[in-house]
Amino acid sequence: MNSDTGDGPPRAVLVAAIVLAVGTVVAVLVIAAVMQRTPAPTPVAVSAVPAPKAESTECATLLSALPDRLGDFGRAPLVDPAPAGAAAWQPEDGGEPLILRCGVARPADFVAGAPLQVVDAVSWFRVQDSVDADRATWFAVDRPVYVALTLPPGSGPDAIQTISTVLAEKLPATPVDPAPVG
Repeated sequence: MNSDTGDGPPRAVLVAAIVLAVGTVVAVLVIAAVMQRTPAPTPVAVSAVPAPKAESTECATLLSALPDRLGDFGRAPLVDPAPAGAAAWQPEDGGEPLILRCGVARPADFVAGAPLQVVDAVSWFRVQDSVDADRATWFAVDRPVYVALTLPPGSGPDAIQTISTVLAEKLPATPVDPAPVG
């Protein structure tokens, strides 16, 4: 007797339905596993520093144009209360974050003759961390507001290059104005 001529659906339809159901279950399990491995970013605590222009129009323009990713770092929320003019990105492994502060005061060490590094038409002044020699904060010093970018060790050049591009597009260049020596 031929089973394809019975009262139920043809065998090929039953096999296809079973394969489709098993495939759907496998897909749901894979998606669930991937979603579990991608935790929500942990809020980053950003300490307050003197930032007299953090609530300026220039900082609002810059903050609204910042990207969601800087190389291997993804945008992270800030712990409340977050200082005005601040943004953070965190690596996927939960390591040390990158911190941007807009509208900060001129760095004390930024005096006439201080060495500058130009990245994509933006002049940066580097301040070495006094505790951790591998950490530095870079200050964009040729825009209407000072912008500080603190980079953790091993973060690479992507962050400063991307921020330089955003700065060059969103804030006009201004003459560099270091403090007088002495």
